[in-house]
Amino acid sequence: MAISCIPTCQFTLTKPSSAFSKNEFVINQLHPLSLLSKCTSLNELKQIQAYTIKTNLQSDISVLTKLINFCTLNPTTSYMDHAHHLFDQILDKDIILFNIMARGYARSNSPYLAFSLFGELLCSGLLPDDYTFSSLLKACASSKALREGMGLHCFAVKLGLNHNIYICPTLINMYAECNDMNAARGVFDEMEQPCIVSYNAIITGYARSSQPNEALSLFRELQASNIEPTDVTMLSVIMSCALLGALDLGKWIHEYVKKKGFDKYVKVNTALIDMFAKCGSLTDAISIFEGMRVRDTQAWSAMIVAFATHGDGLKAISMFEEMKREGVRPDEITFLGLLYACSHAGLVEQGRGYFYSMSKTYGITPGIKHYGCMVDLLGRAGHLDEAYNFVDKLEIKATPILWRTLLSACSTHGNVEMAKRVIERIFELDDAHGGDYVILSNLYARVGRWEDVNHLRKLMKDRGVVKVPGCSSVEVNNVVHEFFSGDGVHCVSVELRRALDELMKEIKLVGYVPDTSLVYHADMEEEGKELVLRYHSEKLAMAFGLLNTPPGTTIRVAKNLRICGDCHNAAKLISFIFGRKIVIRDVQRFHRFEDGKCSCGDFW
Repeated sequence: MAISCIPTCQFTLTKPSSAFSKNEFVINQLHPLSLLSKCTSLNELKQIQAYTIKTNLQSDISVLTKLINFCTLNPTTSYMDHAHHLFDQILDKDIILFNIMARGYARSNSPYLAFSLFGELLCSGLLPDDYTFSSLLKACASSKALREGMGLHCFAVKLGLNHNIYICPTLINMYAECNDMNAARGVFDEMEQPCIVSYNAIITGYARSSQPNEALSLFRELQASNIEPTDVTMLSVIMSCALLGALDLGKWIHEYVKKKGFDKYVKVNTALIDMFAKCGSLTDAISIFEGMRVRDTQAWSAMIVAFATHGDGLKAISMFEEMKREGVRPDEITFLGLLYACSHAGLVEQGRGYFYSMSKTYGITPGIKHYGCMVDLLGRAGHLDEAYNFVDKLEIKATPILWRTLLSACSTHGNVEMAKRVIERIFELDDAHGGDYVILSNLYARVGRWEDVNHLRKLMKDRGVVKVPGCSSVEVNNVVHEFFSGDGVHCVSVELRRALDELMKEIKLVGYVPDTSLVYHADMEEEGKELVLRYHSEKLAMAFGLLNTPPGTTIRVAKNLRICGDCHNAAKLISFIFGRKIVIRDVQRFHRFEDGKCSCGDFW
């Protein structure tokens, strides 16, 4: 029956839902679907559906389409199950219905169910259109289903839709989410006139795959075009800058954000807080936060994490208390920042309290990163047995990262026997990570167990495991320069090598003694060990910064691994002799050196 021909009727529910008054259910010349705007639950939807049956509309495809569409707007399992139940009742399905269902599954917790729907579509004799492909490609991205995505790409080419303005961005996003940036870039490069959605997809893909230079290069290309960026563009650009740790570039991006009016977005400001913190400027991060008119949970969490990574655990905790007073509810990221703060400040009891309050007080289920913070908290404080039992008794399967965190703590506290137990657990899960072998090998070397050292090195060789080289970068005049450990012997300029040699002589005059115990080669002379330490990537980056920046300029270094104890001592003395602030971001935290002291208090 057509909607325009609905007979005048009257229907009263015997038990109206709390959302609908009795008068609203006394329907007089009112189409039942007009109540959908007030529907707030699946039970209420079923009441409306019951009325469509009363009025003989249960077979009207337009009515069923609207009911299905309403379910897919909130694609929880129960809503999608009901949508599929309604969908199955329709004999003569059209492409619009398939698209609505595909969109719902793509946004649901079970995106892979869209694939079986696609098979049903093809069996029905219908051909997919651009909306179909867009939804299915989103489902592939959510499921990390690269093979299915490639099949859809081939089908789109066959139908001549591969250059479609709706399909191309979702193709780029699908390949990016499946970690195939070469394919994503191939799709982008084949577009005759890329739109802002396509630019956003490829820039975001590069940023999320830790290829910031490529993302920023595309942003510069976007600026040269007539296409205006959006807030989504800026989120990825800011993320890329944070990955590089390039403060000068970050400040330019901040000015660009203000000029274009993107600073009205809470998410953009939150990203700026995170970026400035990761670039080593806590002051700029605080300034952004204090200037925000609206601060949501993510903004507060970003500031708490910023204080935590910069070693100011007490300030992170006080920020959390202020957040609660403001009535802002914390989330899982908030607690990551708190646990991180407690870990790096040695606040064991406070950390325990925050961890257990997550579920008891706030109903937040801890994730693997929260467990990792707890292992780090206990391990750093020397509670190795407690940390081992904590990981061993987890209800979820422990990941190699959890055990690696404990292995690092065993190395810090010189517990060889515990380290052996831990690495056995790691090798059960993953025996191809070079850092695991290096940590245990160095621990063996420190206690003179050279046979064990040789055994581990042979094991690495037999398994084809390689050590990740240390790499440090420093930004000078908006250009990021990278150095690898050992470059002083091979690749860097003679001028830089001589400068570093002189620098080491100067800091020796004020008490620097190379800690050659950190070089674990039994057959190497002391002079050789000292050279190995001298050309660590952090020292090369600091020397380059001293050579190429004016006096008084802060030197900011980013390293891919944990800073070694010898470089940490050298940085303190360099900051004292030259009156420079030196900020080193390693894989775990920030170290801010000033007047011969470090913000970490030598606890890291």
